[in-house]
Amino acid sequence: MNASVTSSVVNSPGNAATLVASDLDRTLIYSTGALQLTMPDALAPRLLCVEVYGSKPLSYMTETAAGLLDRLARTTVFVPTTTRTREQYGRVQLPGPPPKFAICANGGHLLVDGVSDPDWQARVAERLADECASLAEVRAHLLAVSDPAWLLKERVAEDLFAYLVVDRTLLPEGWVKALAEWAGPRGWSVSLQGRKIYAVPRPLTKSAAMREVARRTGAGLTLAAGDSLLDADLLLAADHGWRPGHGELADSGWTAPHVENLPQAGVAAGEEILRRLLAAAEAGPRPVLERRAG
Repeated sequence: MNASVTSSVVNSPGNAATLVASDLDRTLIYSTGALQLTMPDALAPRLLCVEVYGSKPLSYMTETAAGLLDRLARTTVFVPTTTRTREQYGRVQLPGPPPKFAICANGGHLLVDGVSDPDWQARVAERLADECASLAEVRAHLLAVSDPAWLLKERVAEDLFAYLVVDRTLLPEGWVKALAEWAGPRGWSVSLQGRKIYAVPRPLTKSAAMREVARRTGAGLTLAAGDSLLDADLLLAADHGWRPGHGELADSGWTAPHVENLPQAGVAAGEEILRRLLAAAEAGPRPVLERRAG
């Protein structure tokens, strides 16, 4: 995709666009429990609330991060890329202009000007039907092997995948691994993120949707960020990526040659990720070409 890219000016006339696909929760935005404000209170950064749920503030980013994101969204094709449903994504009020594209439900919905693209929905549905066990089968298994002692909620997202909300302190050791071993041969993957255990069809990926946006926009450089195992395919598909010092990828020691593992954790990591994304976008495709040449 980058063979014809020679300029280092982002989105200038005659140059291919730079596409930035970033996860949201625990990558760019953070709940109170995920902020990890380890500094003295007087030195804590000013925070901007970017999501309200049930009339209460829920998600934040630093004010510095908000300014960086506003600048990034005005100079690149910025694509929020999330496992959230469309309704959950709709609660998030990010700084900057409204994104032309957004990826929801882990790639199950590609939003164009806020509306799900029907052609993309049909393509996803066809792949899932051909390659995976049904959602009904997986959901029945989840409920059968869960214990009410630690299961708080069970949910289906967009009729595409399922997840459990659990009490981590009571979750038996090895339970998630056993679930993954059952799900794998059926074409599903399992991911533990905070209190949520996701069961997601393997063809349902953020990377596939990102490639579609890159195709539509003619992107010459793709940048990505994410913290969970559900973001691994997105990071691998991008020309360059970043992951924070927390989350599933950090805990598992996941690495890739073109993905930078940042030491920062919590909301400070979100700010640093945006700083790196903006610097890479402004530098243009040259770092990617050098990496591949080397």
